Order: sequence, then structure tokens, then C-alpha cells
Amino acid sequence: MPKIAPFAALRYAPGTDLQLVIAPPYDVLSAADVAELGALDAHNIVHVDVPTGGDDRYQVAAHTLEEWLATGILVRDEQPSLTIYRMAFTDATGTDRTIVGVLAGLEVVDLDAGGVLPHERTTPKAVTDRLDLTRATATNLSPVWGLSLASGLTAALAAPGEPVGSMTADGVLHSVERITEPVRIAEITAIIGADDVLIADGHHRYSISRTYRDEVRAASGRTDTEAEFTLTFINELVDDQLSIEAIHRVYTNICVDELRADLSGCFDIEPAPEPTPAMLAQMVELGRLVLLGPDTTEWLIPKPGAFDDVRALDGAYLEHALAGSRAEVSYQHGLAEVVELVSSAQVNAAILIRPTSLVEIQRTAREGLLMPPKSTFFTPKLRTGLVIRPTAAL
Repeated sequence: MPKIAPFAALRYAPGTDLQLVIAPPYDVLSAADVAELGALDAHNIVHVDVPTGGDDRYQVAAHTLEEWLATGILVRDEQPSLTIYRMAFTDATGTDRTIVGVLAGLEVVDLDAGGVLPHERTTPKAVTDRLDLTRATATNLSPVWGLSLASGLTAALAAPGEPVGSMTADGVLHSVERITEPVRIAEITAIIGADDVLIADGHHRYSISRTYRDEVRAASGRTDTEAEFTLTFINELVDDQLSIEAIHRVYTNICVDELRADLSGCFDIEPAPEPTPAMLAQMVELGRLVLLGPDTTEWLIPKPGAFDDVRALDGAYLEHALAGSRAEVSYQHGLAEVVELVSSAQVNAAILIRPTSLVEIQRTAREGLLMPPKSTFFTPKLRTGLVIRPTAAL
């Protein structure tokens, strides 16, 4: 089972307007987003988390972080703590919800060692940026998102901790509370440590932590440094603590007629109404996918028996149906964004898929399976800068 550790966190000083300094995770930011956030405040976290400039940008980020600590922009907790992180929002169905988890150090384990489990195959991705930034700053800036398979975590986090900050972004109230009481820390870490943690988001960040840990071990000859853990938000794997949306498929290198022909072996294809947010709920109700072309919207209805030996995941269905196709696939979250890509001819076609069910996520964890890439989109997105976790310096 995974080890969970409190740590002496770095935080923005009390009284800081967090609206000006907290940012979305680095991997959802465009260059324009980074510029806009950086212009809000000279101390916005993007100045460290998404450094710009030349080959020395990581060293500049490290110097900036050191300067903020020296001048009191950032302060270090006096003792190890856990941080309760709550996200209150209205979901796509109009329901008011709060997701609660804890920011802690999660043990960095070897691949296939157990305890910390991946949940989907990852796509190739450059990892040098995050590794170089971690080496230079000796911190974890953006948390991994982990799902605890243990029961009782939500209840253990119901009582508030010491408030240390809040901010609102995209209609979501993000608030953090510090826990320093040894008894409560022991209770929470024992619950999480009783079962596996499934990585929901941040597979690459976790992989980087493994590489960094090994480098620290080689340089120090020790296996007891802070590099043995990485910053992770952990919440309970239960329905009311998850908000999952679909990541749709967009296609190039193929016309919509050829794509339709490739799909016809596994799907019955019928005319469908124009895509709307209501259609996404209808897809779940009817058990259908949707094919979008420049001038067409069509239901994809799985043929009886076509997917008997395939996992009940739309991503897996499409991998099976298009196994011999020359279509090149990429991924896009958001109905409006997908429609815009098709209507502007940036892609040839798209397929709207349904969100992954909690049942399949649990099955993935318990049976040691992996989902196709980009099977789940967990929302809301965690913010960067609410908590920074120091690591061992090389």
C-alpha cells in the first residue's frame, strides 16, 4: 500500500490576493494564457511554473522562487501539515457539488510495483520541461490527482482545518485548509494508506517524480529524502466525489465518407439532430456515439455483438472499430471546441463519446487494467500555487 506523508508546505503569505497569483495547471495554458496571467501580478505562479525565455529559464525560475521566499512573498509552514482542498461548483447538470481531497506527499513507487496505479495508457509527450524545472527549483509545483480506493476519506475530511486561502476561477470556489494536529494527520494518512491510489490525472508528472527520485538517490546515496514523495491531491473514488467529462476524438488524414465506411462494420449509422449540450446526456441515455462531419451529424449505434470482447469504453470501441483505418486521431475536450474544429475544417471529422463510468474506473483499478489514452477528463482542474511542496535538492 502507498505511503502518505505530510510536509512543510510553501504558501503565499497571509493577506495575498490569491485571485492574482494562482493559475491553472501548466499543461492547459497557451502562451497567451501565460502572458495574461503573468501580467496580473509580478508574483503570479506562472513566473515559476511556466518559465519563459532562453536556455536559462529554469535557473531564472529557481532564482525567482528563492527571491519570493527571501522577501516573504512565499512562507514555509513551521511544521509538517496536510492540506484539505475543496472545490465547490455547479456541474453540467446544474447540481451544486463539492469535491474534497487532501494535498499530501504520495510515495513515488517503481513502475508495476503496486500501491500507486495508472489508469490509462499515456500518449508520447515531452517530459524534459517538467524534469528540468523540478531539478532547478527542487519543488513540486502542480499536483498529481490521485483517487483513493479506500473508504472513509470523504468523511475524515468533513471537519474543517485552519483556513489558509481561497479563490474563485471559472465558477469554481477553490479553498484550502491546513491540518497540523498529529492525531488527525495519522487518521487521514492511515485511511489512504489502507488501499491503492489510482492516478486520475498527471501520469507524466508522476513519471517525472520517479526519474527525479532516482537522480536524488544516486547523488545523495539516500532513500529517505523528500524526493521519495510527490505532491498529490487525493480524494475518494466514489460517485459524488468525481466529476468526469468526455475527451472527444477528432480525425485527420481521412474524409468523413471514408471514416463512416470504416465505422459501418461495428455501428449502425443514422441521422441525428444538431449537436447541443442536451445531446451529450441523450448519448448516455440511448447508448450512442455521434459522428460529426462538415455537413453532417449522425448517430453511431453499436451493432449487436460488435463489441462483445471489448471493454465497455467508447475509446476502446473506436480503437476496435478503426483498427485498420488510416485515420489519424487526436483529442479534444468540450463540445463547442469540437464543433469549431470541424466547422472550420481544422479537422476532417470528429466523434463525440460518452464519459467513462465510475464502474469502469473501479474495474480498471481492481483488475490492473489500462484504459485507452484520453479516456477521462476530471473536472474541475486543480489550481497551481495554492500549495508548493519542497523536494530534496541535488
